[in-house]
Amino acid sequence: MLSALGKPGADLCEGCGRRLRSPFSFANVPSCFSANMSGYPKKPMTSYIRFSKEQLPIFKAQNPDAKNSELILKTAELRREHPDLEEKMYKDVYRAESRAYKEEINRIQEQLPPSRMVSLEKEITQNRLKKKALIKKREKLKTVSENWKNLSSSQKQVYTQLAKEEKVRYCNEMKS
Repeated sequence: MLSALGKPGADLCEGCGRRLRSPFSFANVPSCFSANMSGYPKKPMTSYIRFSKEQLPIFKAQNPDAKNSELILKTAELRREHPDLEEKMYKDVYRAESRAYKEEINRIQEQLPPSRMVSLEKEITQNRLKKKALIKKREKLKTVSENWKNLSSSQKQVYTQLAKEEKVRYCNEMKS
């Protein structure tokens, strides 16, 4: 589909300068590009997201001063208390939209040359690996943060003093 527009996935968008992604990584399509493509497939909302999106305005009207996080919790609580609350309807809509989405993706894939498919698969794999690495890094930082919180003030003072000495050394290096 991108090639039909004359825009391979690795090109930059003329409107905003962002990198255009492959049709298989829909999360990073520049807004100016996706607005120009009326037939570009969008992942369907899950039944829970659709339910939440319908319920949030109702809760907001009932509690105008409530925070969004409180409203989301109320929506989740309502869904837990009444799991069959129009669930069949929401799931049926999701299934129908999901089928249409998959058909559109298959249509796009059929139009792409095999060499482009291989490069797209490599790009998708790289993006997944980057996301996994980022998740691991966040987990490690979370562990370090928890360890820091568990240190006593005397143990923290040692590291704080080392940081101050390092800052002084750095400032002196920058002056010279």
